[in-house]
Amino acid sequence: MLVVSGSRRQKAARDKAAREKALRDRMASAARRYAALGWSCFPGAHPPAGGDPAGNNRACSCDRIGCPDPGAHPVSAAWAHQASVDGGVIDRWWSQRPEANVILPTGRVFDVFDVPAGAGALALDRIASDGVPAGPVASVGGDRHLFFVATRGAPVDEDEWWSCHLDTLPEDVAETPGMRWHCRDSYVVAPPSVLPHGREVSWLRPPSGAPLPDPLHLLEVLADACEAT
Repeated sequence: MLVVSGSRRQKAARDKAAREKALRDRMASAARRYAALGWSCFPGAHPPAGGDPAGNNRACSCDRIGCPDPGAHPVSAAWAHQASVDGGVIDRWWSQRPEANVILPTGRVFDVFDVPAGAGALALDRIASDGVPAGPVASVGGDRHLFFVATRGAPVDEDEWWSCHLDTLPEDVAETPGMRWHCRDSYVVAPPSVLPHGREVSWLRPPSGAPLPDPLHLLEVLADACEAT
C-alpha cells in the first residue's frame, strides 16, 4: 500500500508539473503572437503557484499587501517604457518569469473599452443583429468584457472624446462600475492570463489581424448596454 500511495503521489506531482509547464508555455506563446500583431507586451503579476508559500494568504505574486488588482497589473512601474514587440526580449522575459501573465499597453495600436460582463453580452447581441463592426473581445474572469478598437491617437476633438484619469487606474474598476476607455498610459491583462480563484482571461472573439474598428462606432452600443444593465 505504501508503494502504491507513493506512486500516486509521484504521478500527481508529475501531472501538476506538466500542467504548470503547459501554462508557462502558453503565456510565452501568447505574448509572441501578440508581438507578431504589433502589440507591445509586458510581463504581469500572477496568482502564486500553489498558493502563497509564505502563508500570508495573498492572491498576487507582487509584494503589495492587499493588492487591489491581483494578477492583473505589470510587474514593474516601468512597463510603459519597456513594453516590447521584440521576440528576443519577450522570450527573455518569460524565461525569467515563466508564470507571468500578459499585459498589453493601450493607446498605441489599439484602445480598449472595458465594460461589465452583462453589458458586454448585450452589446455582442446587438453587434450580431445590427452588423456593427466589431474587433477582438475578451472576457476577464467572467466579470468584465474588453472590446479592442483602433486607437484614437491624438484626435482633434481630444477634449470631447479623451478618456478620464480613472482609465490609468485599473484597480478602481470595482469602485466605478460601467464603461471605461483604456487609451494612452493604461493597459489591460490579456488572454490566457490566470486570475485568483481559478478564473482566466479568455477570448470571446480572438484577434484575426483584420483592421480594428473605429471606437466611435462601438461607443454608443456599449454606452446603451451599460445603461440597460
